[in-house]
Amino acid sequence: MKDYTKNQLHRLRIATIINSDKRNQYIIKHKIFKSVGEHFFFQPRLIPSDPKLIKFHNNVIVTSNVTFVNHDIFHLGLNKLGKGNFYYHTGCIEIMDNVFIGCNSTILGNVRIGPNAIIAAGSVVTKDVPENSVVAGIPAKKIGTFDSYIKKRQNDNRMYSIDELWEKFEREKNSEN
Repeated sequence: MKDYTKNQLHRLRIATIINSDKRNQYIIKHKIFKSVGEHFFFQPRLIPSDPKLIKFHNNVIVTSNVTFVNHDIFHLGLNKLGKGNFYYHTGCIEIMDNVFIGCNSTILGNVRIGPNAIIAAGSVVTKDVPENSVVAGIPAKKIGTFDSYIKKRQNDNRMYSIDELWEKFEREKNSEN
């Protein structure tokens, strides 16, 4: 079977696996990405078109609807201009140790996300993320450090009931006004 057909079948199979733990097992067993470290969690149901250009190190969590864009097709438009012969443009993506990527984020090609980093939900990462960083926005910019985020979470590290969550929410919103 040709590699393209095999990759398409893997992508279709992964999209149909509802349980994220089983999806992870399938991804690891079939070596979908260039490499995957220990304690890897991949929640998206869609696999990028060039998964062999993506490396994940240890303790990486990729939440729902994260998109990895390691290619573009702009060469098609450039070729129509008649100013040369342009080719498919691709780039690698590397996610280092202890990284959390929030839902609906987009990671572009030729990007390395350094160790101990958090990508906030909805961010678009267009350039490398330094070690020990929290980034957010479009394009993603540093808004804090991994260490300060951990301290903040340690100060409020308990489970709340639904009623307690509403009380906390109302207290915080009232103090903002």
